[in-house]
Amino acid sequence: MCEDSVSVEEPLEFKVEHWVADSYQLYSLAVTMRTPGDDADLACGFLLSEGIISGFCQIDEVRSDGPNTITVRLAEDVYFDPESLLRHFYTTSSCGVCGKTSLAAVKVHVDKKLVSNFFISADVLKVLPTRLQQHQSEFQKTGGLHASALFNVDGQIQALREDVGRHNALDKLIGSLRNTKIYEPQDCGLLLSGRASFELMQKSAIAGFPLIASIGPPSSLAIDLAQEQDMTLIGFLRPNGFNVYHGSRVSGN
Repeated sequence: MCEDSVSVEEPLEFKVEHWVADSYQLYSLAVTMRTPGDDADLACGFLLSEGIISGFCQIDEVRSDGPNTITVRLAEDVYFDPESLLRHFYTTSSCGVCGKTSLAAVKVHVDKKLVSNFFISADVLKVLPTRLQQHQSEFQKTGGLHASALFNVDGQIQALREDVGRHNALDKLIGSLRNTKIYEPQDCGLLLSGRASFELMQKSAIAGFPLIASIGPPSSLAIDLAQEQDMTLIGFLRPNGFNVYHGSRVSGN
């Protein structure tokens, strides 16, 4: 008999404090199953990637109200109407869009196509799977976590977040950008440890990533969104090759 390391999964409740008339009111927005850690990043990234806020400047305060509750206070001038939300967000570690009432509700509006000068060579792109594994400390222990990572034109991993849910890993990564001026989404590529789903592409479009590379395959809707927003989408990324489903930000492929 021997001991084994397993991924931790616990619920996290997101709450929003928003200004109504002359005082703040508290609204319970969502519950997600996540790997504990980087909870403030997760909450802020979720608000942005779900289109609830348009920028991190609309957040006044983020606080923990217990081990499994995060409250985000919005600035007084931010419009937030709970009744306009088509569902009470309940997300799971396997699928962040379960329960949405229609595809129209899934498609958070993206104002305009991305503008970026980001380009990367095919040879550099092919080293990323190996570098991702080297940076996934928790995955090496448990084998049970997804990862989202930022990389530059030289193929260097600049930031990485892991979580039992792939949408949570991306939200954590997006939320981490609020505290840094070093990394700008339009100047980076996004690397996904699994497949490229529509939801992850939607979050990427809202955040402003010009290139998404996934170790796994994309879905048909993910490809449609990449074409609509003119985002470069790479799938089946391996040290010996990859597929380009849309875009022209890779040279020498």
